[in-house]
Amino acid sequence: MTEHPTKLVYFAWVRERIGRPEEELALPAEVETVRDLLLWLKGRGEEYENALQYPEVIRVAINHEHVDHREKIAGAREIALFPPMTGG
Repeated sequence: MTEHPTKLVYFAWVRERIGRPEEELALPAEVETVRDLLLWLKGRGEEYENALQYPEVIRVAINHEHVDHREKIAGAREIALFPPMTGG
């Protein structure tokens, strides 16, 4: 069975540090949760390491719904990564 690529979308300084607004990647089978994804992305190169240095602060949405880092990503068409929101 061929794995369909997942669209990853990056916002604000996550986008700036990674150097692209989005990309489509075929995720390995061992990447099952948001946390797994963030750790896997960190290993893709220096720009990802810089953007995801503190993965616990990154906010994530799957298919336009904000999710916890324990959320499974199976079936995700789009995963968006955001820096923490500031202001009040």
